[in-house]
Amino acid sequence: MTTYFNYPSQEVQDELRRIAQAIVAPGKGILAADESVGTMGKRLADIGQENTDDARRQYRQLLFTADDKVSENISGVILFHETLYQKADDGTPFVELLKRKGIIPGIKVDKGVVDLYGSEGECTTQGMLFSLK
Repeated sequence: MTTYFNYPSQEVQDELRRIAQAIVAPGKGILAADESVGTMGKRLADIGQENTDDARRQYRQLLFTADDKVSENISGVILFHETLYQKADDGTPFVELLKRKGIIPGIKVDKGVVDLYGSEGECTTQGMLFSLK
């Protein structure tokens, strides 16, 4: 059986390569800040806070406005969908705050597990997106 695979354009391949190299840079890692509304509610309850839109925004603002030195060890941040539209108190979008620190913002789009192409019985999770743009 013949399998056909359409490779992405060279431009897309180059962007994916830049993102992958930045994410796995020596001494760096990814911050998982993709807590859902429910999970964030549990975190907030532990500190006696109500699970409101603004409480979640303030929690994330605390993370994303930390000293710029965090970028020495964090290469990317996985965001929850809600976070893409949130802004700091001064009106700066959270995504922009991260980019200014040289941190790649990404979003988890959970599409489940699929077979890994070219493997025998291995699988991979679909949906993690990062962008340098």
